Amino acid sequence: MAEAGTLHDAFIDELRDTYDAEKQLTKALPKLAKAASNPKLRAAFEAHLEETQGHVERLEQVFESLEEKVRGKHCEGIAGIIDEGKSIMEEDFGDTTMDACLIAAGQRAEHYEMAAYGTLVAWAQALGHSDAAKLLQQTLDEEKAADKKLSGLAEGGINQSAAEAAHPDDESEEPVGVGAAGGRKGSSGAKIGRR
Repeated sequence: MAEAGTLHDAFIDELRDTYDAEKQLTKALPKLAKAASNPKLRAAFEAHLEETQGHVERLEQVFESLEEKVRGKHCEGIAGIIDEGKSIMEEDFGDTTMDACLIAAGQRAEHYEMAAYGTLVAWAQALGHSDAAKLLQQTLDEEKAADKKLSGLAEGGINQSAAEAAHPDDESEEPVGVGAAGGRKGSSGAKIGRR
């Protein structure tokens, strides 16, 4: 019977998976940037590409600190997320809708990475690899910041622009809270029943 793997083995396996994920993302992020029409979104993807290249280097430092060979293990999870992103880019969406969808695709990747790095930090700490934990925490913090930046862009106008493009005739409708009689929501309703 084979010897059971340890948490250290699982940690190294997860590092290799994450290393491959980051390498895959260095190829995918330029495509997201190119597909973005919003200049701030394009800049966010380009900036995160630079960060991602730094994440690869940081993971190499982690491998070295553990005296492990630097190598990846194909990450099926991020490959699937990247494939979903490619499918989105093949859709015939308007510019603002495409930007909203690109944000969603980017955030799927960020959330996957945040889960991976959160696990890696916890396992590094549990195993007493404090130098590795610090390096991994830096990357986790950057992934969280990238996610927050994408949320800010989405909530700062891209989603609303996409929604307005989906319903261009809605501008002529009454504002929310205005009833058929012209009174505001919460008003006494005294106008109801008058002729």
